[in-house]
Amino acid sequence: MTTTAAADPRDPAFIAACNARLAAELDADYAALGRQLARGGQDIDAVTRAVAAFGVALPSWGVGTGGTRFARFPGPGEPRNVFEKLEDCAVVHRLTGATPTVSLHLPWDACEDYAALRAHALRLGLSFDAVNSNTFQDQRGQGRSYKFGSLTHTDAEVRAQAVEHNLDCIRIGRLLGSKALTLWIGDGANFPGQQHLAHAFERYLDSARRIYAGLPADWRLLIEHKMYEPAFYASVIQDWGSSLLAAQALGPQALCLVDLGHHAPNVNIEMIVARLIHAGRLGGFHFNDSKYGDDDLDAGSIDPYRLFLVFNELVDAEWRGVPLKPAHMLDQSHNVTDPIESLMASAIELTRALAQALLVDRAALADAQERNDALLATQALKRAFTTDVAPILARARLARGAAIDPIAAYRRSGYRAACATVRPAAAGGTGGGIV
Repeated sequence: MTTTAAADPRDPAFIAACNARLAAELDADYAALGRQLARGGQDIDAVTRAVAAFGVALPSWGVGTGGTRFARFPGPGEPRNVFEKLEDCAVVHRLTGATPTVSLHLPWDACEDYAALRAHALRLGLSFDAVNSNTFQDQRGQGRSYKFGSLTHTDAEVRAQAVEHNLDCIRIGRLLGSKALTLWIGDGANFPGQQHLAHAFERYLDSARRIYAGLPADWRLLIEHKMYEPAFYASVIQDWGSSLLAAQALGPQALCLVDLGHHAPNVNIEMIVARLIHAGRLGGFHFNDSKYGDDDLDAGSIDPYRLFLVFNELVDAEWRGVPLKPAHMLDQSHNVTDPIESLMASAIELTRALAQALLVDRAALADAQERNDALLATQALKRAFTTDVAPILARARLARGAAIDPIAAYRRSGYRAACATVRPAAAGGTGGGIV
């Protein structure tokens, strides 16, 4: 640990002390909720165990202050390198118990010694999830520019450079113990006629096949789509249909990744999830939220019901015996909050949505659907969604040795103030970037 906090929020003794003052109230609330659920034939302990087993990956970039297209306003004590990012991620995990893995972004998180980085993560109780490549910006010393595309560029040498970067990400990921590569490109066009729409997609498939050929046998390629930005007229992989077509063309290790913020307004995301489950191509999620054009708001901050409905599809598939193992990752940018607090809040919202989805009476819902009873069907969902599952979430955290109230414990520790004393403030504040 490179910081000296008033109290280390990762210290089990500190967490236990924070929990001691809340344990009696939690016991009472949990018992009351258990009796309520038992009347409907539901086992609160079974739900709690399922919630305790849930994990979501943290984005390494999420522990720093994000930016917009206009400016970035650095926060105090931001991590200066990937080793310090892991320290902040460990705080999130120790206090929530729900974020055991970290998803790195390369070359943002490049370092000289990946064995040392993996050992550092292990000491902190963390491991690595999918690695993310970056061909949507030019990097220092890069030979060719991605201004007009990367994997779909008209210049074969630019495409080869982008392919090689992704293969490098796989090599680094193997050193870290990762098992997946997330592939997102910003390629597209800002003007009609700027790009041959058919040829661009064909070039994407050709480039992606070379990346796919470099996958280890136990890896997955997670293809992420984005409706727009930075290509505001036409993005090459702009929706789940394009993502699915690409995955099916590449092979069984290629799957679709659903970012909750990358959709047109009012799109039925839970139906997209259902269709990808049917196709056997649901690879995972980037969890966030969106109101207007931003796609990186805290998970559940805008539309918690939609988040619940997504988890409802996942739980329903499991109930039907459909084999699923989606990657769960956060993908957020925090401009006005402490990133650690926002990540904890988001992780808690995911466990809330899961717990609520587990409380849906599947048999009653299926019966109402079969009888075309629209009202009882939707009420079966609403009944679960409106149940206050906070005692379940807290008891699950307690079972994992985490904090009953993670944000209160974090603030009590003084961790952010301690980081500010040893991590100089980041320079800048006038430049932005896509987040």
